[in-house]
Amino acid sequence: MGGSFSSRPPPPSPLLSAPWRRINWSDNHSTLQYVKAYQPETEDQVIRILLHGLVGSGKSSFINSVESVLRNRMCIPALVGNATQDCFTREYKTYTFKTGNQGTFPFVINDIIGLKNNCSRGNRNNHVKDVKRVMKGHVKDGYIVNPNAKISKDDRFYKPTPSANDKVHVLVFVIDANKWSLMNEKALEALDDIRDEAKLLDIPQVAILTKIDEVCPEIQKDIKNVYKSKELKEKMEKVSGAVGVPMNCIFPVKNYSKELDLDSDTDALILSALKPILDFGNDHLNKRYA
Repeated sequence: MGGSFSSRPPPPSPLLSAPWRRINWSDNHSTLQYVKAYQPETEDQVIRILLHGLVGSGKSSFINSVESVLRNRMCIPALVGNATQDCFTREYKTYTFKTGNQGTFPFVINDIIGLKNNCSRGNRNNHVKDVKRVMKGHVKDGYIVNPNAKISKDDRFYKPTPSANDKVHVLVFVIDANKWSLMNEKALEALDDIRDEAKLLDIPQVAILTKIDEVCPEIQKDIKNVYKSKELKEKMEKVSGAVGVPMNCIFPVKNYSKELDLDSDTDALILSALKPILDFGNDHLNKRYA
């Protein structure tokens, strides 16, 4: 019967032939030294970085990962819940990072309770108003966020006259790369509202895409495939369109969450996100306060 079984063409590769963004995987030292030696050009100023995102997006894990890279050992300054917990972060909290000489680096990261994807309109509006006041520097460290009410001006955690150091200098949206498409329209509207306020305040905005190893098996095999993965690039493009952050301000990372030891390639991605965040914050300071 002819006996000609035509061989099927091989499936297309999930990887691009070359990475579309460059990472110097072999030289974390220079980037780490840049971060450790970083000083804002505006005197006596500290860069304040605000993390924002949905519940479970990986904000606290990113803080822990930054601390781990800076101290060259696994650290957990921010408590992290497990996958079954609704939300672990309850208070607005500032995280500082110690230098080797008992000082602190001139940047801090702030964490605030994540936005619930299916919360009520009232809770969502209160959340947005709280984040807006945080960006303006009106909220003191330790404020317990109440989803049923925004912070009032007579609250003891309300700061009526914030300093330049109290205000947010970079807004970072932390997005679970594996679940971002589940974000509903109302949650996206809340993010848009926060982004609009950041624009008015001239605050630079970036996005961090977490859990990238869960998106693509090739990244799970080798994290160096991060910028060769067709699937991740497509997700980044969709995230860019959905939340309005340009591609060159979106940084995929793999947070430390299960590991006992550091990995130089994981460190490289974390540093590749942290360095431009500091640079953008410095640019903001120069424009607003220099």
